[in-house]
Amino acid sequence: MLDNEPDTSTEGQTPSPAHEESAPSPHYDESITEEVGALLEDAQLYATAELAFQKTRAKLVGKNVGIAAGAIIVAILLLNIALIALAVGFVIALAPLVTIWGAIALVVGALLAGVARLGAIAMKRGQMIGEMFATEKAPGTSSENTSKEDG
Repeated sequence: MLDNEPDTSTEGQTPSPAHEESAPSPHYDESITEEVGALLEDAQLYATAELAFQKTRAKLVGKNVGIAAGAIIVAILLLNIALIALAVGFVIALAPLVTIWGAIALVVGALLAGVARLGAIAMKRGQMIGEMFATEKAPGTSSENTSKEDG
């Protein structure tokens, strides 16, 4: 060999680390594609399982909402019957004191007075809510004191 030519033979030499990093092995590429494929399969399996879980939970919630609504309706009906029984009891208890018609008048008058009071409270609160949305004022800045209205 001539002295001025560089030696390009690689016999007996170990390859440099830069040479190993620049050319990835085919085995490394296959393992990454396998891992990405497995990751995609796992993601699809997870999405399927999550969808099934959410469907089951929605069915359970729907069933329980129906049962709760039915229980509330029955409870309101029973409360209504109890209040009617209470009113009848008041009429029966007051009848010996003020006659049957007087007892009916007192009980009905008391119930109507209660309804009127509750209606007035609801109307004032509704007006207050309407004022909150109608103006830019902060609630409670008006000259009226709303806490004494309910008392």
